[in-house]
Amino acid sequence: MTIRNWFKFFLNALLIGGLITGIFGLFIRWDDAFSVYFEAGQWSEFFAAFAFMVVMGFTISVIAQMGFFAYLTVHQMGVNIFRTLTLWNWVQLLIIAFVIFDLIMFRFRPNAETTAQIWLYVILLAVLIITSVVVAVVKANLTKKHALISALFFMIVISTLEWLPVLMVRADNVDSWVTLLLFPILAVNAYQLLALPKYNAQSEVDRLKLEERRKKRREAASAKN
Repeated sequence: MTIRNWFKFFLNALLIGGLITGIFGLFIRWDDAFSVYFEAGQWSEFFAAFAFMVVMGFTISVIAQMGFFAYLTVHQMGVNIFRTLTLWNWVQLLIIAFVIFDLIMFRFRPNAETTAQIWLYVILLAVLIITSVVVAVVKANLTKKHALISALFFMIVISTLEWLPVLMVRADNVDSWVTLLLFPILAVNAYQLLALPKYNAQSEVDRLKLEERRKKRREAASAKN
């Protein structure tokens, strides 16, 4: 990928993370972060709280992008270590199952003290899995069928790793943060997975155009000589 296209890729992912966190934060953390300022008419504090959410989304986006490029390396290493994509896919499925089990038994279950929390974690797990499956199917249809498992692995395992820091926090209002931060992680990761081929293709076109311009300049210089 060329520097220009990488910058576009990075900037779009950054904006997605910021906007998703800001907009969803208005609803998910309304009672904790916005309602007091709204009712009091303290608009500077209200917009400062919204800006904080957006900046938080930018941070999540950067983390997600680091996770994406780390996964590309891990994926290539996995294929090389296990020699065949089929075997690597089975390993990825095993890891997916383990991560979901870990989420249920060691992240959600210890915190599910009320019926409302149980339902919250069930819904969040469903959002994670359903979104991941949909994105993986779209990715497989856009590229190659064997990309399905790798895309599913990225969307579930890598997203969970990026989500893990907030899942490990023990605080009274942590459920609202756990809920909020899942959405920018999934949104940014889905964008990266689906948009990367387009930017790679555009980078190839840009390189060909650059080479053509260089060739014409060389021919022009030769003609003058």
